Amino acid sequence: MTKRQNLVKLYIVTFFSGVVQILHDSQFLIGIFGTLSYLCDMLRYNIHDCAEMMDTIQQIGFLPLLESGIYGFSANALVDPDCRYVQLPDGGWDWPLWKWKGDIVREGDCVYGKFFAGKAGFISTEWWPDFCNYRRSTHPAPDEGSIEETILAILSSRGSMITRELRSACGFDGPKMRSRFDSYVTRLQMACRIVTEDFVYPIDKHGHEYGWGWSLLTTPELLYGKPACQCPRSPDESYKRMMDYLQNLLPDASENQIRKLLK
Repeated sequence: MTKRQNLVKLYIVTFFSGVVQILHDSQFLIGIFGTLSYLCDMLRYNIHDCAEMMDTIQQIGFLPLLESGIYGFSANALVDPDCRYVQLPDGGWDWPLWKWKGDIVREGDCVYGKFFAGKAGFISTEWWPDFCNYRRSTHPAPDEGSIEETILAILSSRGSMITRELRSACGFDGPKMRSRFDSYVTRLQMACRIVTEDFVYPIDKHGHEYGWGWSLLTTPELLYGKPACQCPRSPDESYKRMMDYLQNLLPDASENQIRKLLK
């Protein structure tokens, strides 16, 4: 599928999404609402495998993994229903989209982390310099001697670490310390100072991976090189460039919704 075809499909989806929301909020024309909802769903369920998702991320540039606050604008919303989370009769689960993440991060020419209101998502390497430029201007480098600086120093010296190893190395081993530590790491991801390099899974006795996996964390400079985090524009110019692009990409999203994605 070409970039033009994907963008046209996304425009159609967001248009119908806006119409559907208006009709739903107004609580009238229920028959039309149902028809439009069905049409919108049929249009947006178009990604069936990891390769298609990689292409879509490159074409769109910014893509939250799950709910973004903008109807239909997430990887989960764009995949076929068969690629979403399902609970299995034996108590297990299957979620193809979740399993694609590792391949996308390793091979998809994009950056992954908790970038959107503390939630995970993808940013293409084409847009990363502008995103990083703006975010770091609004999230300054950690103060000397702060916990965030310690986390970055340890991570930089080790190269990459899974979350629980980094937490232990930083001394967050006590009870109820996990959530506190995770909040520091999330803030550093929002500041574009920590990204996910890969995902590591435990192995069962049969040699099979299982569970949700652990994020293998590193810094973007270590993973992509310092030039990838440098931008020739000012932070304000980067912000305007991204705002203009996303407003054209998501014509039915409000300015406030897009601002929340970028702040």
